[in-house]
Amino acid sequence: MFQSLTPRPPDPLLELIKLFAADPRPEKIDLGIGVYRDETGITPVFKAVKEAEAKLQQTQTTKSYVGPEGDRRFVALVRELAFGKDLSARLGERMIGLQTPGGTGALRLAADVAVKAHARRVILGLPAWTNHAPIFNAAGLSIHTYDYFDTDTQTVQFDRLLHALRAAEHGDVVVLQGCCHNPTGSDLTAQQWHEIAEVVIAKGLLPLIDTAYHGLGHGLDADMSPIRHVLGHVPEALVTYSCSKNFGLYRERTGALFVLAETPKAASTALSIAVDAARPNYSMPPDHGGAVVRIILDDPAIKADWRAELESMRKRIAEIRALLSAQAHAHGLALDAIGTQAGMFSTLALPADAVLKLREDAAIYMPESGRINVAGLAKNSVGRFVGALVNLPRGQLSALRR
Repeated sequence: MFQSLTPRPPDPLLELIKLFAADPRPEKIDLGIGVYRDETGITPVFKAVKEAEAKLQQTQTTKSYVGPEGDRRFVALVRELAFGKDLSARLGERMIGLQTPGGTGALRLAADVAVKAHARRVILGLPAWTNHAPIFNAAGLSIHTYDYFDTDTQTVQFDRLLHALRAAEHGDVVVLQGCCHNPTGSDLTAQQWHEIAEVVIAKGLLPLIDTAYHGLGHGLDADMSPIRHVLGHVPEALVTYSCSKNFGLYRERTGALFVLAETPKAASTALSIAVDAARPNYSMPPDHGGAVVRIILDDPAIKADWRAELESMRKRIAEIRALLSAQAHAHGLALDAIGTQAGMFSTLALPADAVLKLREDAAIYMPESGRINVAGLAKNSVGRFVGALVNLPRGQLSALRR
């Protein structure tokens, strides 16, 4: 039977990881894989995570299943962290959630719930996270795209976003990234979020807000403020949440899905659909990451350590952005927008042959799309990166010249 199978093409990003690992050049720079790195190039384990794991080891009494909804205390604490005490209290039982295997698992469950609610189409801005479309396609949703971002001008195309929403049909799912847009780093303004809420309500659309980088943009409350406004006004929504970046729990696959409905009964029904979809997929979520997050958020001292570490990460990314923007400006490159964008990613207006030349000549690795992981740079490698850009042939660098 397997003889009839056709091999699938390798994932370009995973292939890039292999190429980087095999490169013997000591000066190589990895701007591809989307993980946070410190100044030494390490993806560190949070001190707060170590503290929580030590406490967990001392207090955990069983390794039995946690159930399909996961750690309920974890879900409650993440809900309060993401949406704030006031909004959480105001929404009450209209919002309900469950633990998932990472943000990816949450997105798949969200898609499954949307399909059961008779959604047929997803409105998705491009460029998008590379796994968005495959997840929605796998759930049976068709995808309608629009241009979210102009790479050459480094600007959000908000008029095209609004046009796509106004042209959408009742019940369409609208995918919106909560903060630190992947892959562009360019987020919507508070006013734009307000306008989106108005159109969503008027057209009867279902917003799916993907929150994967909470705290890495402008701070924990600032990052979620516009989203909280939307959730306080729309009748229904799906919100996915990942703890991979802001807790450094990548391999622990820790996330959550929240469902907002018009009534508590409708929310409970939607949650039952999510649980039903989880059963044949992964049955129950892994416990370790959720338990660690629960302990961190439940312990004031450990929580304070975590907040300080997260803020340190956020500031380092902002400092790298400012340094990259300034050094590029000094060399006649138009990368000013990188200094104003947020989070780990930006997308440069580079053709694929320029990306390949950077890899071959300077050992700088990034996807052919030009997306870079800003957190993959250290302060002492920014200059070499800018120098490599400046040394590209003029034709390959035309969009980045001032």
